[in-house]
Amino acid sequence: MNYSAFTPAEIRALIRAGKLDAPTTGYCDGYAQGNLVVLPKALAWDFLLFCQRNPKACPLLEVADAGERSFFQFAPGSDIAQDIPRYRIYRNGELTEETTDVVRYFEERSDLVSFLIGCSFSFESALLDANIPVRQIEECVNVPMYNTNIPCTPAGVFSGNMVVSMRPIPHAQVPAAVAITAGMPRVHGAPVQIGTPEAIGITDLAHPDYGDAVTLRPGETPVFWPCGVTPQAVVMHSKPEFCITHAPGYMFVTDVKNTLLKF
Repeated sequence: MNYSAFTPAEIRALIRAGKLDAPTTGYCDGYAQGNLVVLPKALAWDFLLFCQRNPKACPLLEVADAGERSFFQFAPGSDIAQDIPRYRIYRNGELTEETTDVVRYFEERSDLVSFLIGCSFSFESALLDANIPVRQIEECVNVPMYNTNIPCTPAGVFSGNMVVSMRPIPHAQVPAAVAITAGMPRVHGAPVQIGTPEAIGITDLAHPDYGDAVTLRPGETPVFWPCGVTPQAVVMHSKPEFCITHAPGYMFVTDVKNTLLKF
């Protein structure tokens, strides 16, 4: 089904009811989506500082109070523990579980702090409006995402390398894609690499580290943007005792229009 015309509240209700479990690319045309990171309060300051030092990979949109299960600014009435199609649980840096809700973890401990981080899905509507193709939407798959050799600036216990998402862009449209996304820094902004994946440590576009491979057609350039899966790579590298994230490509859909996240 095409969910582009659904409202964010409708999408979150379907997810909460267990009726929707799929990557959210192309959902709720014009509305911002976000990445989720949930950490114990004892680690929240270090992660806040990490986001501040790495704004391209981790553009911070909102931070909830400890124990709070709603993002009041971006989605009043939302439930952080149920409104994402798929979550991941990490313990000491190891992925131990993938699940469709994390209510029990919020009930077990009151010290969890939730971070909402900008997502590149949010600029895809602007690309489509400019007649720039978005291949994973065309092919009904998840966006391809890759680990890189680009180091993030460490903060406290957190360190690691950037993750990027890739979209094939026709050669002649690359300047327009760069200009459009550069105007949206709160959802990752401009690309970090164009056309030379090996320069950032990517050796095989056909086998992404997260998400799905997409078709790269003749006359197209692979373009790489910073990705909100970076915190998951950082968690696996830094090994905090506990962390909840979204599953890559399964985002939190907000009530805020993408246009409000421009300069």
